[in-house]
Amino acid sequence: MNYIRHFAKNSEQYKLYRPNYPEELFTYLESLVVDKHLAWDCGTGNGQAAVSLAKRFDVVIASDINVEQLNAAPKVDAIHYHCWPAEKTELEDQSVDLITIAQALHWFKFDSFYQEVKRVAKQGGIVAAWCYSLGNISSTIDPIIRRLYVNILGDKYWPPERKYVEEEYCTIPFPFQRISPPSFVINQNLNFNQLIGYLGTWSAVKEYEKQKEQNPINRILPELQSVWGDPLQPRLMVWPLHLIIGRVI
Repeated sequence: MNYIRHFAKNSEQYKLYRPNYPEELFTYLESLVVDKHLAWDCGTGNGQAAVSLAKRFDVVIASDINVEQLNAAPKVDAIHYHCWPAEKTELEDQSVDLITIAQALHWFKFDSFYQEVKRVAKQGGIVAAWCYSLGNISSTIDPIIRRLYVNILGDKYWPPERKYVEEEYCTIPFPFQRISPPSFVINQNLNFNQLIGYLGTWSAVKEYEKQKEQNPINRILPELQSVWGDPLQPRLMVWPLHLIIGRVI
């Protein structure tokens, strides 16, 4: 099954409901590089990371295999969007100061992507990849969401690549000189409709809908609504970020 195709559908949904990465993360990444001319955000999706990079680098190349996602991305002067596969770009040799991969590395063909990274990165350049695992809201809400994640969707609807996220990127191949980063989290206030919108961006939800022609979220919706209370009341959701960083030498 080609789960990547799901990200080409309802691209505005990702823009609206996916959480934003903390600015502190990008400030830290900026501190690791000497030059701040060119950053490449690979697998940019709707450009979330690219927008933050554009505040810190002269030029940001943001690439993705799904043109629908790129069309929904914010238009910023410093960002140049390209519909490229991660493993084959038109970037010049040894031209990139910082390469970022936000919530996307587990989809790539590792060997050929890393060859491309080594080709385009400057000597001593930085490559940083991160993912976020299941978020937390409260002791009453979290088990309901986890039941959707594990019991309703489970291995049948989640793609095999999801294991790398569940393993917090600890087992993903990464052939670079490792740098130990500080810890980061995503904090975002969501009302009930925003939570449901976020859950709807899960690739396993889309796969379930495709196979069964039903929305799996409906199976937890009444209980989730009951526990949440006022749907307009925002609640803080916290996602742990799992970050791997290396220097290209």
